Amino acid sequence: MSEKTPIAAAEARELIASGARLIDVRSAEGRAASGEIADATVVAKTGIEQFAEGLDRDEEIVVFCGTTAGSGPVVDWLDDHGFTNVQHVEGGYSALADELEAHS
Repeated sequence: MSEKTPIAAAEARELIASGARLIDVRSAEGRAASGEIADATVVAKTGIEQFAEGLDRDEEIVVFCGTTAGSGPVVDWLDDHGFTNVQHVEGGYSALADELEAHS
């Protein structure tokens, strides 16, 4: 479990609307089964290190997976490597997708 407390889907929606980078770390199977969120960048959990090389460490980032158990380790890794504005979403993909759809 992540050391960082997840944020509510409503707060994530506000961050995304303000320009935060949205990162989907679910598996291909998870995305196929549940769907995708437009404008989310898909990054394999095992590829986060390479992906992170090109990011600004102060950029606002919102990570989601199917659950916080999946996004938590990614958030912890980013935090441990100097990223200062990383959040993940309580309730994962389903909570975020519902929130975004309710406010579209």
